Amino acid sequence: MSRAGLWRVALLFLGLVLLCCARADAQRESGELHLEVQDQQGTPVAAAAELISEANQLRRNFFADSDGRATAQDLPFGLYRLSVTHVGFAPNVQVIEIRSEVPLNVNVTLGLASVETNVQVTASETLVDPNRTSTVNTLGSQMIQEEVPAQPGRGLLDLVDSLPGWLFEANGVLHPRESEYQVQFVVDGLPLTENRSPAFAAPFEAGESDSVRVRTAGYPAEYGRKLGGVVEITTPKNAPSGLHGQVEAGGGSFASGDADIGLSYTRGRNYLSASGGGFESDRYLDPPVLGNYTNSGSSGTFSSSYARELSDHDRIRIALSRDVVDFLVPNELLQQVAGQRQSRENQETTGTAYYQRTMATNLLLDVQGSVRDSSAQLSSNPLSMPIVVSQQRGFREGYIRTDLAGHHRRHDWKIGADAVFTPVHEALQYVITDATQFDPGVQPAFSFSDRRWDREESAFVQDQIRLGSWNVSAGLRFDHYSFLVDESAWSPRVAVSRFFSSSDLLIHASYDRAFQTPAIENLLLASSPQLDSLSPQVLRLPVKPSLGNFYEVGITKGLGGKLRIDANIFRRDFRDFADDDLLLNTGVSFPIAFASARIEGEELRLEVPRWGRFSGFLSYANQTGTGFGPITGGLFLGEEAGTAITDTSSFPISQDQRNTFRGRLRLQALPRLWFAVGTEYGSGLPVDLGGGPVDYNFLLSQYGASVLDRVNFARGRVRSSLSLDAGAGVDLYRRDLRTLTLLIQTANLTDRVNLINFASLFSGTAIAPPRSVSARLRATF
Repeated sequence: MSRAGLWRVALLFLGLVLLCCARADAQRESGELHLEVQDQQGTPVAAAAELISEANQLRRNFFADSDGRATAQDLPFGLYRLSVTHVGFAPNVQVIEIRSEVPLNVNVTLGLASVETNVQVTASETLVDPNRTSTVNTLGSQMIQEEVPAQPGRGLLDLVDSLPGWLFEANGVLHPRESEYQVQFVVDGLPLTENRSPAFAAPFEAGESDSVRVRTAGYPAEYGRKLGGVVEITTPKNAPSGLHGQVEAGGGSFASGDADIGLSYTRGRNYLSASGGGFESDRYLDPPVLGNYTNSGSSGTFSSSYARELSDHDRIRIALSRDVVDFLVPNELLQQVAGQRQSRENQETTGTAYYQRTMATNLLLDVQGSVRDSSAQLSSNPLSMPIVVSQQRGFREGYIRTDLAGHHRRHDWKIGADAVFTPVHEALQYVITDATQFDPGVQPAFSFSDRRWDREESAFVQDQIRLGSWNVSAGLRFDHYSFLVDESAWSPRVAVSRFFSSSDLLIHASYDRAFQTPAIENLLLASSPQLDSLSPQVLRLPVKPSLGNFYEVGITKGLGGKLRIDANIFRRDFRDFADDDLLLNTGVSFPIAFASARIEGEELRLEVPRWGRFSGFLSYANQTGTGFGPITGGLFLGEEAGTAITDTSSFPISQDQRNTFRGRLRLQALPRLWFAVGTEYGSGLPVDLGGGPVDYNFLLSQYGASVLDRVNFARGRVRSSLSLDAGAGVDLYRRDLRTLTLLIQTANLTDRVNLINFASLFSGTAIAPPRSVSARLRATF
């Protein structure tokens, strides 16, 4: 079938979905529980309920009111132990399964304590999910609430980085399985596919998250556009009746300080929340030199939401948020001596509206739409060197989506469609102040401005099938992308697993076809004919979406009901592999693409959710990533332009860290006191020194011996890094919902100089934080 024919079929499919469903929900892999409690005479009973899932690291307490009803929202798929208690009645304990977005209705009848039946249901029964078809890592509320990051705004990113297969590059940029710019965050169902690192966007605050689920394989067909890794964030929505809140204040090394307050009010079917906060620090990004010059940053954020249960079958939710981050770009030594000051400001305003209707006991309709306005400003003072640059860019994104989910016997299916409409604007101006740092003939001054619409549409269908001990997840997705190029693709997804109950063992395998759109940051700039005047040699190639085939085989094994092992072997093959480059020496990055790439590796995670007073994890990843030329997309100037399309050599991917190890051990020393120690080891990223000879004396004068000692120039890699951390927490006061907690974290106890990456002058060298201490005081009511 021709491309035009495929496009007509996809449009017909999209239209049918929209007619059947109405508009707009977003990605999510969670359900909810509707609980009704009564006595043996059928009279409603007010009761306390607890849900525990060790596989999902979730422990949630909620309450049924006098009508005996309660709802627990945003429950990740899996097995749960449900306990329902009331004074004078025997506890009711059972295992339930959340497997569909269609709400699960559970009716509980409490018997008198005098006729109590002793039923033993332990939390260990939820350690391994027998129906999962791929590895899904969950960060539970305890881990999130105990995180105190060394650098502000990185708490959630640090937690994701602790998982196997993930690693940081400079300035908190996450790379899942060595993929560049291919992380998708999903916040309460809203997908965010642009770069969310601290240098590009307002940070996610860990304390605002109730749970986080992370995927690197076995993607349901509803996930698209960015599939290097998916981080699904769920915010709290299960507050008890009345007015409640949380107040936090903290500070530490690098003159860092932060404060946040969140309030919620629940009455009847209405739920209202509001939060605000901010931080400031003298070490916001990862500096290129030990001096940590011009590295201050501050932020302010506000959000609010309103939800109402219109009936037993209808729910609406409206949310608004506003985030602003201001920071200075860290100087290198030459820039600091010259007096350079470069500042950036990132702003984002988001509004979402959500509607959910339970159309039948086994049918759920979701509708969601959102509008986001995002902007970024970069300015330089006249003393900047080797170039004075200013930039203004941003977009206003409109997003709509439709989902219809159903449950029928062995099947949990879902069908949906979405669309993104985004007007993008970019402008940049520069003046060169040191011509010796550029190729001959580079234009000394330049000004650019452009606008263009980005339109992306998709449709999908997926099904989860349970056949005894076998589980099958199958889906098909269609994507259309129209920005600077017009491309479309079909993406089949399939995953299979088999559970062996006698040995508590799950074996799974998956295949994902990935259609990944280019990074939006500075894509207009790098693709514009206006840049043809920059240099005598200019090569511009359109950046096309990356096509990938992802394979994974793995096991999950429970041991003694206390310990779980996840082990995976994976391989990813790419065409038009996405990477990034810098415009001259401005620090302005833009997307490029290589002909192909192959990434493969092994991952291992050993987790102890709770074993007496101890809990913790060990994780290890071994990865190898190789890219292959020639260049197939992006902007190249000077000598690079002459060889880009003829160089077919292979090279290690810039995120190719072969061995990564992380671990954490937590001890609940007393009911209100815990201690934890952690460690992280990385074998080192590749070094990019360009194609010319290396001037070691110049590098020594610029970075100093302490930094150069961390580079193995013979191997072309940064030397290994090692960090030891320790933390503690104490409940100073606890009574019902009122608590006062103190948290302390010490990072890099040995004060070791750890180099994140080394990429020559003006090209991305970054140094990890030295020894630091952070503390936080949290009060809830």
